[in-house]
Amino acid sequence: MISIAVAQTAPAFLDAGANHSGAIDLIGEVDADLYLFPELYLSGYAFSTEDEVRRCALRPDNPIFDQLKRLSSERGIAVCGGYVEASGGALYNSAFLIGNGQILSNYRKTHLFFREKEFFTPGDSGFQVVEYLGVRFGMMICFDWIFPEAARSLALRGAQVILHPANLVLPYCQRAMFARAVENRVFVATANRVGTESNAFGDELTFTGRSQLVTPGGEYVLTFDDGEVAIRSVEIDPAAAAEKQLNPYNDVLGDRRPGMYL
Repeated sequence: MISIAVAQTAPAFLDAGANHSGAIDLIGEVDADLYLFPELYLSGYAFSTEDEVRRCALRPDNPIFDQLKRLSSERGIAVCGGYVEASGGALYNSAFLIGNGQILSNYRKTHLFFREKEFFTPGDSGFQVVEYLGVRFGMMICFDWIFPEAARSLALRGAQVILHPANLVLPYCQRAMFARAVENRVFVATANRVGTESNAFGDELTFTGRSQLVTPGGEYVLTFDDGEVAIRSVEIDPAAAAEKQLNPYNDVLGDRRPGMYL
């Protein structure tokens, strides 16, 4: 068994310090083995210029990561969340998984949404699976959800739990994650943000909240409203994701016929 806490936040735009402090406070509110925060939870989302993006970009030696590593080591926890990553001259929409006092995994968003393509380089990390506390975790970020190949790739690599930091504005994802969980027989935890942001392009983005955790059988064991800032935790049994057999004849992964697909 492992406990996962999902945080639904409303980040202050371009204020990484305040957003980090708020996240630390939320971690102190509930006990869990792993804490999941939304996409770009340290920066906000609706950028107008590349300069704004670079102002909040983090490199691996950033003090925020140092503090999270210490916290993970001292409390025996893991933390996952999305951030702007600077690497060389490129900017990535990324998510980290920190545990055991180190960065266990760093995922760069594969499928960029809308104006993200103005500022970010498409991710090149691929869909990674890492083990923590004996559980195999994979990550995808926000718009990756609309591509079934993302969750399926993680399932084929052995993921039992998919961590999904998000800044959702379309109305479909929360329902679609039922399918992603059931079709792959995995747990899917989505941490979405709330609030409204606008930019110099005239876009006004309202984030839909409704963070959730769905089981391999399609049960919603954690749900949030569309406007609340909160953190909640639930205990799950990752072993449930090992059972891919639907009946004596059908296995959701074993019955695949890749030669028939484009």
